[in-house]
Amino acid sequence: MEDSLVVDDTNPRTLLHSGDPLSPWMIVWTAFRNHKGALVGAGVFTVIVLAVLVGPFVYTVDPQHLDITQKNLGVSFQHPLGTDNLGRDMLAQVLSGGLIALSVGFTAMVLSLVVGTAIGVLAGYFRYFDGPLMRLTDLFLALPLLPLLLVIIMLFRDTLRAAFGPEAGIFMLIVFVIGITSWMQTARIVRGETLAIKEREFVRAAQSVGTPQLSIVIRHILPNILSPIMVSATLGIANAIITESTLSFLGLGFPPDFPTWGRLLYDGANFITITPARVIWPGLAISLTVLSVNFMGDALRDAIDPRVRTQ
Repeated sequence: MEDSLVVDDTNPRTLLHSGDPLSPWMIVWTAFRNHKGALVGAGVFTVIVLAVLVGPFVYTVDPQHLDITQKNLGVSFQHPLGTDNLGRDMLAQVLSGGLIALSVGFTAMVLSLVVGTAIGVLAGYFRYFDGPLMRLTDLFLALPLLPLLLVIIMLFRDTLRAAFGPEAGIFMLIVFVIGITSWMQTARIVRGETLAIKEREFVRAAQSVGTPQLSIVIRHILPNILSPIMVSATLGIANAIITESTLSFLGLGFPPDFPTWGRLLYDGANFITITPARVIWPGLAISLTVLSVNFMGDALRDAIDPRVRTQ
């Protein structure tokens, strides 16, 4: 009887030496799923996303419905998270605010990644772009971001409201200001990876046969820097959600009748002694979302780094 080799597929080191041809993504996935923090973060984030997307279809209470006779109620069967000072249901408002927070987070993250990746690749691959683009990056890093965000919003808020409506205009403005002020870390990471990859043999070979520079960037550089871009994407979502909540808490986000998690915190701060749950629920939603995304980002970074993965 031939001896059978039992391979532990939960150990990335075993997979690396088992003799089976495994793709790099399979190795990363194995390391990621063995990270307890990543599993907890992914589970919590999945629950939040499902609650935000599916919840309004199950819990059909209008978040803007006013019932002054039901104001400042605590947790009850009729109102699972209580009500505010105008009788609006807190669960409906938290679900509605979550949709806004996730929409802003994902959209601003995409904008930040596009800008950061483009600047990082240009600076890393083309030497004559390196100096000017990195000095531009340093300039943005030196700017006080929160005052800059406040100034931009104050200057362009009314113009965009008049052009696109109060909700769409503010959404576009917030996404733009968050995305355009959070690309710097991605640019630096992508530049470093590009500098290393452009010295590899396959890139040198493509250059030696006269392959166009744009083709080299698209076919050889970008596919090999997807890993750090994915890490930046996960952490960028958390940063965008925090920034949007901060702006809303300062009263410079969406209109007052448009519930966001930051706006719910702002409105509930004046009633914290009467109904502290008004602050607890949106604050808990922000904290759980940001923590879960950060856990996934940290685990993904560890899974991609071979020095950490094989320890």
